[in-house]
Amino acid sequence: MKLSKIPLLGRVVIAIVSGIILGQFVPVWFARIFATFNDLFGNFLSFIIPLIILGLVAPAIGELGKGAGRLLLITTVIAYMSTLFSGFFTFFSCQAFFPNIITGAIDTGSVQGIDEGAVKTFFSIGMPPIMDVMSALILSFCIGIGLSLIKGDTLQKAFSDFRDIVTMIIRTVIIPLLPIYIFGMFLSISITGQVYSVIMLFLKVISVIFVLHILLLVIQYVVAGAISRRHPLKALKTMLPAYMTALGTASSAATIPVTLQCALNNKINPSIASFVIPLCATIHLAGSAMKIVGFSLAIMYFFGIPVDPGTFIGFIFMVGITMIAAPGVPGGAIMAAIGIIQSMLGFNEQMIGLMITVYIAVDSFGTACNVTGDGAIALIMDKWAGTSRT
Repeated sequence: MKLSKIPLLGRVVIAIVSGIILGQFVPVWFARIFATFNDLFGNFLSFIIPLIILGLVAPAIGELGKGAGRLLLITTVIAYMSTLFSGFFTFFSCQAFFPNIITGAIDTGSVQGIDEGAVKTFFSIGMPPIMDVMSALILSFCIGIGLSLIKGDTLQKAFSDFRDIVTMIIRTVIIPLLPIYIFGMFLSISITGQVYSVIMLFLKVISVIFVLHILLLVIQYVVAGAISRRHPLKALKTMLPAYMTALGTASSAATIPVTLQCALNNKINPSIASFVIPLCATIHLAGSAMKIVGFSLAIMYFFGIPVDPGTFIGFIFMVGITMIAAPGVPGGAIMAAIGIIQSMLGFNEQMIGLMITVYIAVDSFGTACNVTGDGAIALIMDKWAGTSRT
């Protein structure tokens, strides 16, 4: 089988295992090759992140504004509120569990020197970004709001084309190179003797997030069932084919046909389902927000970084906005969120690398949570549309 035919998760697993094993006996010069690649790739990420934010957020805000209509507005608000709830639910739940299962079992002080003990690069090429992350966010909001207010559509089309370029870079450059980046990171970690701590972090955190994402789906359908007066567990069971399909595709967009059929099986008005399901596949990423918030918090505990609730609350609100603009490709959500993770939480390159790795490792579960939650929003919108017509 060609390497390109292996799913992203499979390539990430191969990269992790290979890095751990080879790190036990390869010479340092070999590791320095990949350390150099990681340095170049990390610098490229720093350069491209502001452009990713500008290319995704600005046209998304412009399109939402120009799409006017109460149905679009209410669906967007509900999707954003669902994502916010997911973020806060994850934050408070993880705050209760992580201090015991991470800092209580892992010597966080032993990993604070990972960067200092890392394998040195052969050379480095600076790639300074054209603007910092916060400037990109503010510029994106200004342009996006402006696009939604002006009558012409020339600039909107230009930013839509720019978004296509950014999405193409993510899909054809960044995502395919991620396994090599992850391999180099674990090769370095293995050589410096920190691999056991990192693996323990992965196993503990992934277990907690998996349980939370099941609870989130139950809560979403209990609320949707109460509003629509449908049996929540029956409605959730009807959406299981979409959940299982998303586990295989790891893409909300690719799962739309199955998600739509499941929504129709829930007796949702076809016109409402045909509008809500494709829209939510783009703007409703509650499962992805859960992973980003949970994994960010875990890595902060892992590295012994104090967690400021005020900063994290602002971070969750920004994650909600970023998820609306994230591209519907595997790994797209984490790539869109890297900028605010760096600027608001102060993550360095090593922490970002771990964040990307653990996120990709369970990417399909987050996607499954996203698309299944879309069915709950469709139930709510079906009830609202029916009420508004009477």
